[in-house]
Amino acid sequence: MSDRPINPVLKQVLELGPTIVFFLAYLRLRDETFTIGGVEYSGFIVATLVFIPVLLAAIGVLWALTRKLSRMQIFTAFMVIFFGGLTAWFNDERFFKIKTTIVYGVMAALLGLGLLRRQSWLEWVIGELMPMQHEGWMVLTRRLAAFLVVLALANELIWRTQSTDLWVKLETFAFPVALIAFLWWQIFALQKYLIEPPDATSPTDKADS
Repeated sequence: MSDRPINPVLKQVLELGPTIVFFLAYLRLRDETFTIGGVEYSGFIVATLVFIPVLLAAIGVLWALTRKLSRMQIFTAFMVIFFGGLTAWFNDERFFKIKTTIVYGVMAALLGLGLLRRQSWLEWVIGELMPMQHEGWMVLTRRLAAFLVVLALANELIWRTQSTDLWVKLETFAFPVALIAFLWWQIFALQKYLIEPPDATSPTDKADS
């Protein structure tokens, strides 16, 4: 089935919207305590429970519009549901906080496994989006794997030593911005490996041939 085009602004709203909803729900509920089924839950846990259906709804709309979901979107949805469920079941916010460490750690491990096989699985996933020499993909994969390890370690340090307020803000804004900025930096740093598309034959060339 061919991919369906989607407005890029709408796509960004569907991809980033659930995280913003979680952030806003947390700000609204963080000082509240809710009793559900005789059990008291903090505002953080209730915000997490709000986040799960919002994320699933956004992914459902994205699939309905494009008939396509990336492996990363599916993996992220699974991790949110799994660790969000553990957070609610055990009434322990640490499960949801450690999710970020595991997501970044698994991504780094997968990229590292490919490197051990002298392969760039990053190239396999997004190679069509950015034509680049294989050597460039290997360099990018090594750098991204290392950066993901840094993010995973940073998440562990922050949630274990800092306040929940700070962790939520960094999870919502700082980590995604840092990753996007890193990738943009790499695009410029790896210019020498990019493959330029062949120039189209000009009308003059056609006339001379």
